[in-house]
Amino acid sequence: MSCPICGKTADAKYRPFCSGRCADVDLARWLREDYTIPAPLTEAEDDDPDAPGPHTPETR
Repeated sequence: MSCPICGKTADAKYRPFCSGRCADVDLARWLREDYTIPAPLTEAEDDDPDAPGPHTPETR
């Protein structure tokens, strides 16, 4: 099995990663929400491109 971050051989201690560094890189990507599943636009988003999205805080 290879590390999903750098491609090196995975270490049993950090599986599926090769090191703590690659595990931390993956965690940072999750926290920044880099891993997302694309979704189709809703009608509200189609009508108003400036409308806040599901993760956009509203301003009053």
